[in-house]
Amino acid sequence: MTQDGEPEWRVMAAISSLLILNALFIGFAPSGPWDDKSFSRGIIGLVGASMGYVAWYRATFRRSGLIPWLDLWEEPRRAAKIELGAAILLLACSWVAGNQLQPHLPDPTGLLISLVAMLMILQSLYVLLSLGPLKEN
Repeated sequence: MTQDGEPEWRVMAAISSLLILNALFIGFAPSGPWDDKSFSRGIIGLVGASMGYVAWYRATFRRSGLIPWLDLWEEPRRAAKIELGAAILLLACSWVAGNQLQPHLPDPTGLLISLVAMLMILQSLYVLLSLGPLKEN
């Protein structure tokens, strides 16, 4: 924690970046008890992505936690639209990862990226619907 009560996120973001970089490009991973380096690379990438999400949450909302409640957002409608755009871009990246880059990446990479993109789409649509047609009076 920093002095003003905000949780530290920079170290976690740096470690996350290194783990994702390793999983996608460097490829250093033990074969493990399952005797499969690509599985280990995938686990390393998932851990990196999870740490990246926690770092993003801490940087964005200036508190520890995992669930971005609507009352934490300063401009939820604008942020949801940005998130929806980023999710659509990430969905396109998942297609590229599953097709053109497939020989260079672990097999389920495109599937996992599309899963994250779909979860982002779900959350942004939830926010937009909660502020629009489903808003309580």
